[in-house]
Amino acid sequence: MTTLQVGDKAPTFIGINQKNETISLDQLSGKKVILYFYPKDSTPGCTAQACNLSDNIEQLQKNNAVVLGVSADDVKSHTKFIDKYHLQFDLIADTDKTIIQAYGCWGPKQFMGKKFDGIHRTTFVIDEQGIIQQIIDKVNTKDHFAQIAL
Repeated sequence: MTTLQVGDKAPTFIGINQKNETISLDQLSGKKVILYFYPKDSTPGCTAQACNLSDNIEQLQKNNAVVLGVSADDVKSHTKFIDKYHLQFDLIADTDKTIIQAYGCWGPKQFMGKKFDGIHRTTFVIDEQGIIQQIIDKVNTKDHFAQIAL
């Protein structure tokens, strides 16, 4: 679980998207950023969440918001995921988990009785000045858009 709190300055990051382009939080200054961390491309919950955000991208953009998804999947996996589901936003390939760890989204998990380390599904809403305005750690993957306060 993240130790970041609403009102904190969002950790800066530089990552690579599905087109091998560099994306940084600094580049997005002046925009709201919906930065969401998810476990794995093309799995049921992650697909539902991504499609829900993509389906509502116009409303998010009307509110001066940019969506960025982050997982430990590589660029090739992100490209396939975006192409298959026609996602309308960038995904960052954080294969070394630098961004994931900076936001406190890596740690112990349990699934079907098995314990392991993994990505905690968490969304950060960051304002135009880089301040965290909202943290969503109980994500409704099917209607995540409705949880986001802009």
